[in-house]
Amino acid sequence: MVDCIDYILFVLLLLIRLFIGQCLSVIFTGTGNSFEVKIEADSSDVTDYVQDDKPRTNIGTKRSLKVHKSTNDGEKQYRCTVCDKRFTTKQYLTVHNRTHTGEHLYSCSQCEKSFSSPSNLYQHKNIHTGKYNCTECGKCFESSTDLAVHRRSHSGQKPFECTVCSKRFTISGNLVAHSRIHSGDKPYKCHVCDKAFTESGSLNRHMRGHTGDKPYKCRVCDKAFSQSGNLNSHIRVHTGDKPYKCSLCNKSFSTSGHLQSHVQHVHSNRRPYQCPYCGKMFKTNYEVRRHVRVHTGAKPHPCRHCSDRFMWFSKLKRHLLESHNEGTWLTCNICQKKFSRSGHFKEHVRRHKGVKPYVCSECPKCFCTAHEMKCHQLVHSDVRNFACGFCAKSFKRKQHVLRHFKRRVCDPVELF
Repeated sequence: MVDCIDYILFVLLLLIRLFIGQCLSVIFTGTGNSFEVKIEADSSDVTDYVQDDKPRTNIGTKRSLKVHKSTNDGEKQYRCTVCDKRFTTKQYLTVHNRTHTGEHLYSCSQCEKSFSSPSNLYQHKNIHTGKYNCTECGKCFESSTDLAVHRRSHSGQKPFECTVCSKRFTISGNLVAHSRIHSGDKPYKCHVCDKAFTESGSLNRHMRGHTGDKPYKCRVCDKAFSQSGNLNSHIRVHTGDKPYKCSLCNKSFSTSGHLQSHVQHVHSNRRPYQCPYCGKMFKTNYEVRRHVRVHTGAKPHPCRHCSDRFMWFSKLKRHLLESHNEGTWLTCNICQKKFSRSGHFKEHVRRHKGVKPYVCSECPKCFCTAHEMKCHQLVHSDVRNFACGFCAKSFKRKQHVLRHFKRRVCDPVELF
């Protein structure tokens, strides 16, 4: 009778082993009226660990084990052909490639925002659920890490310090990118023109210039952009939101960059940047780089349809419109005049409407453009920055000295 019971127990244990996938080894021993069952880890189990004090990772499949081992070993055999970044699995590479193509397959049902992977969508949904909510300002975040970083904006904490210049940062990624300024390291290279960048995001934005890809589309007018930040700024055109106000003239702007540019160009007379060829002074380094093309003859803007190249991007944009019918003309609905540049179009519309947002700081006179206001302000100043090279007579305006020279009203003999 005992042997029969022992046999039944042995069969049951074997069935249990088969049911759980042969993860256990069962040793049965029985003597007389007693029996002993011993369960051990099978030597063929994929989670055969060395006995140590390290925490163990539960890995259920051989594929998971392969990914896990390649991560620990640093093995990254899948390489992106665009930015040369490497990945441990083909799936990770596929998801990464969508950052270059702008492909977003997974959409949020609550805000219609789309993502390149389901994990990114799942994490994004935490914003709607309010799982990670800032108790000070009420803003919601996708993860506890993002919330922790955000809280530093309230506390002013910047735990990551540059060892070269002592500049501090709220997140380690910003410090890593900043450190490349000192080292000169630019690990992200464009395979089309060999231009290098310090950050992968900068390379991604640059690549869209070659491909013409504009994955960020406005839901109101279907206008597309190559960068998400440009789309966010564009949306304010529809909403009319201009949160950045100038403290000197109360003019408002949709982006902080436009405000900074406005203050530097309109309200400041400092010109710290000098052209190495002719000595002309400029307010920004960007203006110097543009001006230098006049001396070098550089034409950095090629047409993707033909062999033409252009010194200025505005000229390329107009060429694409006129020669290749690419892009959209900006048409005035009052006089039907067409423009290729939005700045010129906005100025033209202001003249129709009689809007003059630029006010002189010395008198109540108003102007349509900043340039017109600056020219007017010379009336209130005795500064004469332009001089004739023959008679040394000085003028307030550049066009006045040119007119003086063309009329030859001075005699070169006066110099001797």
